[in-house]
Amino acid sequence: MTVTRTVSVSRIISGALLIAGTCVGGGMLALPVETGPSGFFPSVLIMLISWAFMTTTGLLIIEANLWMEEGAHLMTMASKLLGKPGKWLTILLYLFMGYASLIAYNTAGASLLDSAFSDLFTKDLMRVEACILFALVFGTMIYFGTRIIGIINTFLMVGMIIAYLVLMINGTGNIHMSYLTHRKWSYSFYSFPLLLATFSYQMMVPSITPYLKRDPRALKIAIVAGTTIPFVVYLTWQWIVLGSVPLEGKMGLLDAYRKGQPATESLRAFVKSPWISVSAQFFAFFALVTSYLGIALGLKDFLMDLFSLKHKKSNNLFMGLLAVIPSLVFAILYPKAFLLGLEFSGGFGDSILSAFIPVSMIWIGRYYKHHEGPLRIFGGKKLLSTLGTIAVFIFVVQIVKLIFPHET
Repeated sequence: MTVTRTVSVSRIISGALLIAGTCVGGGMLALPVETGPSGFFPSVLIMLISWAFMTTTGLLIIEANLWMEEGAHLMTMASKLLGKPGKWLTILLYLFMGYASLIAYNTAGASLLDSAFSDLFTKDLMRVEACILFALVFGTMIYFGTRIIGIINTFLMVGMIIAYLVLMINGTGNIHMSYLTHRKWSYSFYSFPLLLATFSYQMMVPSITPYLKRDPRALKIAIVAGTTIPFVVYLTWQWIVLGSVPLEGKMGLLDAYRKGQPATESLRAFVKSPWISVSAQFFAFFALVTSYLGIALGLKDFLMDLFSLKHKKSNNLFMGLLAVIPSLVFAILYPKAFLLGLEFSGGFGDSILSAFIPVSMIWIGRYYKHHEGPLRIFGGKKLLSTLGTIAVFIFVVQIVKLIFPHET
C-alpha cells in the first residue's frame, strides 16, 4: 500500500520517526524546569504555538528545497537564495547551535555521572572529573563514524523508550491536581526559546527530501506527523512532572531552575518509588547521550565539510576533538550551562536558522526570484510576515531573559 504513487507508507513512517527522534532528546529534561514557573496550562498553550510555528517553518524549508537540485542542504539553499551573507550566517548559527547544545548535554551528563557514582560507590566525583569522563567516554565514540553511532543509538533509543514508558506508567499515581492549577501567564513567554530547541529538526529536512523521493505529499505528512509525536510526548511528560513536583522548596522546580538541573532529579526526590528513581535516571541518561552523540557527530561532519577535509583517520580525530574539547571546557567553567545552553540554542539559534532564514528564503524565492515548484505552502505574505515577527519576538525574549530572569 502507498500513500502516493512513489513513496511507501513504511518509508513515510520512517521519515516521521527520524524527525521525531531528532526533536526528542536531552532538551525534554529541561522542559518542566523551564515551564514550571508559568504553570501547566500556560505551558501547554506556548507549546502548542511552538509546535505550529516549527512545523510550518519546516514545511517552508521543503518548499525551498524542492526548488533546488537533489542533495542541496541549508548552506547551499541559503547561498543561492540569500547570497554570501546568508551562507555565512547559516554556517555561524549552525556552529553556535551545535556547540551550545553540546555544552548543555555535557553539563547535565556530568551531573548524572556524579549521581550514579554517589549511588553505586558512595563517592562523589569532582565536577571536572565528571565532565571529562562524560566527554571522554561518549566524545570518543564519534571517531568511529555514522555506522557505529547508528548501532549504539538504536540500543539507546530502545532503552529511552522503555524507561519513558516505565516513568509514565508509575508516575500517573503521584499527580497532585493542585500543582497543575498554578498559573503565572507573565512567565509563559519565557519558555519559547527552550521550546524551539525541543522542536528543532529543520537542519535535517534537506536530508529527508531525497529519502522520501522529493514527493511533496509524503514530505508534508512526515513533517506534521514527526512534530506531532514529540508534542504528545512532551504534553504527557509535562503533566507527570508538573503534577508530581512542587514549585517551591528544596529540589522543587524553582530550585532545579536555579541549579540548572534536569527535571528527573526533582522527580526522583519527590516520587518515592524505586521504579521512578531508576527509570528517571536511565531515561535522563539515554536522552542526554543520544542527543550528545547525534549533535557531536553532525558537528564533526559539518566541520569536515566546512574545511573540505577527506574522511581520513587523522582528520576524523582532529575534527572530533575540535567538536568535543571546546564544549568540554565551557561545561567545566559554567556548571549551570544545561538550561542556558539549550535556551541560547533555541532563542538565538533556532529563532534565526530554523525560522527567520527559511521565511527569508521563501520570500525572496517566491516574490523576487519567482521560483515555482511542486509545493507551495499556504498563507502567502501574511503568513511569512507573521512567522518572521514571531522569530524576531523569540530572539528578543531570549535577550530579555538574560537581563530580567525568572524571579527565583
